[in-house]
Amino acid sequence: MISRLLITLLCCALFSTGCSKGDSSTPSSGPKRIQIVATTGMVADIVRNVAGDKAEVTGLIGEGVDPHLYKPTRADVARLTEADVIFYSGLLLEGKMSEVLENLAKDKPVHAVTDQIDKQYLLEPPEFEGHPDPHLWMDVQGWSKAVGAVQQAMEQYDPENKALYQQNAQAYQEKLQALDTYATERFATIPESSRVMVTAHDAFNYLGRAYNLEVIGIQGISTESEAGLGDLNKLVDLIVQRKIGAVFVETSVADKNVRALIEGAKARGFDVKVGGELFSDAMGSSGTYEGTYIGMIDHNVTTIVRALGGEAPEKGMDGKLK
Repeated sequence: MISRLLITLLCCALFSTGCSKGDSSTPSSGPKRIQIVATTGMVADIVRNVAGDKAEVTGLIGEGVDPHLYKPTRADVARLTEADVIFYSGLLLEGKMSEVLENLAKDKPVHAVTDQIDKQYLLEPPEFEGHPDPHLWMDVQGWSKAVGAVQQAMEQYDPENKALYQQNAQAYQEKLQALDTYATERFATIPESSRVMVTAHDAFNYLGRAYNLEVIGIQGISTESEAGLGDLNKLVDLIVQRKIGAVFVETSVADKNVRALIEGAKARGFDVKVGGELFSDAMGSSGTYEGTYIGMIDHNVTTIVRALGGEAPEKGMDGKLK
């Protein structure tokens, strides 16, 4: 046994690359990438496009998860603590993460991508109790303003690659411009009498302003708010009176209130259908087209337009939709 042990030790000494992980002769995997954590998928998507291969970007809040209600887990806190840079949406969207983000900002760069947006651009409906509506990404032109904030933050952290970040940001902005043009043109095909969309919660006000739609959310800005029976009855009256043929459910919000509207209208002799499932506070599955910001908005635009009587290709802007 002693002889075998001596032979093993000798082998390790001769072939140290196989026995020592820290040996300098181990081939390098390349320059260390900047470790970035982003809260929502929409924010992470901007960062991935701007940072490119200079960063490894981790998104915390996944598909079908509501950021209004999201509380960071221990694993999330560990990821945030280990990150070099942190990006979040802001405008109180990640309300339950505020304290964690504030504490981390004492030791590392923590950026809200909406901080530099002119307050005059933000919506602040009375029912939002003095807070700006955080769902800015529903307006492509508005969300494109956040790209500049990410670009600037990356340039500050890694000035050596400033030119690359500028180039990447410009390329992404061009793609967003094409998306906004598609949305504007497709929404314009919806008949005037049908330009009303009813959704599960108040996440589409920016979309309504940008593309000239009347938007009605059953719940308020946060999915913590509950719609009362009186509110639901008023919406049923509206649907029946205006003959609204479609209402929409959302991937990150329970559909019970939307189903209640459908049943209420049916009881009054009017059939209203589910126009489709929309992405509101979260994108689609990771690794899919709908799991990107452009795919998310393409899906929403195409779904809404087709359900409300407008004209849009079934597979969306670039034929990539499922």
